[in-house]
Amino acid sequence: MQQPDYVPDAIDAAYIETAAAPLHPVFAAIEAAAWAVDPHIPILDRASGRALAVLAAGRPRIVEVGTAFGYSTLWMALAQPADGTIATIDPDTERTARARAWWREAGVADERITVVSQPALEAFAADESSLRGPFDLAFIDALKDEYAAYLAALRPRLAPHALVVADNVLWSGRVARDEAAASTRALRAFNAAVLRDPAWHATILPVGDGLLVATPA
Repeated sequence: MQQPDYVPDAIDAAYIETAAAPLHPVFAAIEAAAWAVDPHIPILDRASGRALAVLAAGRPRIVEVGTAFGYSTLWMALAQPADGTIATIDPDTERTARARAWWREAGVADERITVVSQPALEAFAADESSLRGPFDLAFIDALKDEYAAYLAALRPRLAPHALVVADNVLWSGRVARDEAAASTRALRAFNAAVLRDPAWHATILPVGDGLLVATPA
């Protein structure tokens, strides 16, 4: 494999941060809250958030598996058309209540975001009305050993030219190093299945903790 002549580093990341449009202050508030507890609340990193916003732009119907503090939800909501909607799934109502407060603070109307307070696979199996689609983008960031099952449930709910985006597919370097933990093995299997499936056009963007991006072939 041809080696790149240059690999972006922390200096490049700092440049991108200073060159980018100013961040909405609610993003910084969520970041601070997520890092203020031990263990930290897992949220998308900022670089991945910027990429996700670009992918969500112009996509009016989005489904998200894994809400946490609503950080990734907010990146997508602010990039969507003004009448865009998001169905986001997370059984932790304490976290999603805090997320709702932050969305309101950022000016996102309640009716634009529907929270499904169930484990994702149960919600899909129950044919929850807000999850029927068709969706223009699906974002996956929940239990790593369930990624493949999420995608199987989402596939018939996608619009013809939809995008699927999955976070953490490099898993802090553990996936490439073939570590034996169950979550790592599940992510390796998920990546291989999607990247090699002729039903998908897919790649992994080495942004943040790795974003797999796929669209139906």
